[in-house]
Amino acid sequence: MIFIEVIKKRFGHFEGETVWQWTMINDHGMKISVLNYGAIITSIETKDKFGEYANISLGFSDMDSYLAYSPYFGATLGPVAGRITKGQFSLDGEEYQLTQNEGANHRHGGKLNFSKKLWNVSVEKELDQIVLTFEYTWADGENGYPGNINAHMTYTLNNKNEWIIDYTAHTDKPTIYNPSNHIYFNLSGKAGSTILPHQLWVNSEKFLPIDKEMLPIGEIRSVENTIFDLRAGREMMEFIKNQDEQLQIAGKGLDHTFILKHENGKPDAVLFDPQSGRRLEMETEADSVLVYTSNSMAGNFEINGKTVPKYAGITLETQGLVDAINHPGFGNIVLRPEKPFKSKTAFRFAVES
Repeated sequence: MIFIEVIKKRFGHFEGETVWQWTMINDHGMKISVLNYGAIITSIETKDKFGEYANISLGFSDMDSYLAYSPYFGATLGPVAGRITKGQFSLDGEEYQLTQNEGANHRHGGKLNFSKKLWNVSVEKELDQIVLTFEYTWADGENGYPGNINAHMTYTLNNKNEWIIDYTAHTDKPTIYNPSNHIYFNLSGKAGSTILPHQLWVNSEKFLPIDKEMLPIGEIRSVENTIFDLRAGREMMEFIKNQDEQLQIAGKGLDHTFILKHENGKPDAVLFDPQSGRRLEMETEADSVLVYTSNSMAGNFEINGKTVPKYAGITLETQGLVDAINHPGFGNIVLRPEKPFKSKTAFRFAVES
């Protein structure tokens, strides 16, 4: 019997408009809830090795909390995720100045970025999957970006326990584009807990060292013989205890971009919680993944009555390399009218006994 379904309900209001929440449910009882505000994932419910379901992503249960705090829980980032040095870049001989919303730098698309917008949403229910399509048109000059950018995303939940994000975008003039999703995972499913017992594997031979402003210094560094070598997996507690200068700069943890090797038949990253048995595999078409262990997470808000602690979640932000527009050799994030943007990321959820 097929049980896959989607439920829509009112979640709150934003600037006089209704904020809706859609909950996608597959045949196995896995649930993903998402808002039209910011295309935010509010929860992902999966079962553990004991068959118990719990939310494994950080998110709020009310709209007021999303408006009061800005930890980017489950939010869509863009037009460009990550930081851009001084909010400046050069394109086709023109100099551009973006808004500066983190000191002198530009972060995640500016203050009113994709995560603060109401997206148009359509729903398609098929036999073995549900697809939510999000659409938003970013106006020419908004936050300093050139071009009208028509952004599309689809969130798919299928009966393979996969959450798939498909990004596409078109522009009417050359601009830069590098979106991502800022989902925070905590596979324990326990509010108020940390991800320090989690184990992480990343198929990467190189990473980007950062400076005190969390900006890449322009160097691509080998992970060989460093704490950043995740090819055999590491427990997150190792990063908290290690005295590597890069970890100290980031606030005693990870806030680093890993360049992905992309080998056929292998996931790009695997996150595992031995306590719950939950396992997450990530595969992406993006060049890199930014791993952040919520080192600067402020404890001034709660989830389900529990104060959110430092190291409450871990992000796997798939994207082009951070600040690529300002660093030769970091890849191309230029979007042009004649070549639409397209990228896919899949998260696969499973349990090990």
